[in-house]
Amino acid sequence: MKKTVWIKPAAAVVIAGTMLIGGGGGALSFAGKAQAQEAVAVQNIVSVVGKGEISVKPDIAYLFIGISSEGKTAAAAQKANATKMQSLTSLLKKTWKLENKDIQTNQFYVQPNYTYSEKEGQQLKGYTATHSLKVSYRDLDKVGELLDAAAEAGVNQIDNIQFSIENKDAFETAVIEKAMANANLKAGAIAKVAGRSLGSVISVSQGNTAEPVRYYEQMYDMNTAASSTAEKSTSVEAGEIKLTTELTVHYQLK
Repeated sequence: MKKTVWIKPAAAVVIAGTMLIGGGGGALSFAGKAQAQEAVAVQNIVSVVGKGEISVKPDIAYLFIGISSEGKTAAAAQKANATKMQSLTSLLKKTWKLENKDIQTNQFYVQPNYTYSEKEGQQLKGYTATHSLKVSYRDLDKVGELLDAAAEAGVNQIDNIQFSIENKDAFETAVIEKAMANANLKAGAIAKVAGRSLGSVISVSQGNTAEPVRYYEQMYDMNTAASSTAEKSTSVEAGEIKLTTELTVHYQLK
């Protein structure tokens, strides 16, 4: 009697293996297509950084001025200084018509003063009380006159002047528009050189999140300018303020 040999399972294994390999190949083919499509999409994008800058005239000045007084005791120094500061604030409010919101204490401190000699060593000489203000003033043509009047009223510390813009929102829009126009110009030039045309904007991000628009304000160190203005009225020029920003823009390429 002849024995029957079954080979179907082996054939089935071969066929199943072929199907498995084919299925795996199909999966790989699908992934490959996705990667290829992603690569094409990347090739169809151009990224540029647009820079915007404008110069504007300031409309406010911040004056950092103060008075220092000495006394044998801390209380005496503080009392003498308080009397002088009262005269100064009265001058600013009544003569120069400044409001309370425009006069802000910037620093206040009382410190001891010492002398030193080899014979006696360190000795307490007295105390110095200092009170400084941040004064906001908007009539920029009269900043020098205000400083002269403050000096006559007892101010013996004029640290610096900062010219700025009180309402910056309108100028921020203008500098952003400049940056976007610059980005469009750059991206258009790149597309032209590449033999392509510029499509729509995909995304835009603006500069540093902590400081998206930078303000380069005009600063005057009045301590260094004191020697040149000691014998004549103080002359201060407001100059201009620069605003800058950067936009990173991604465009489609056609």
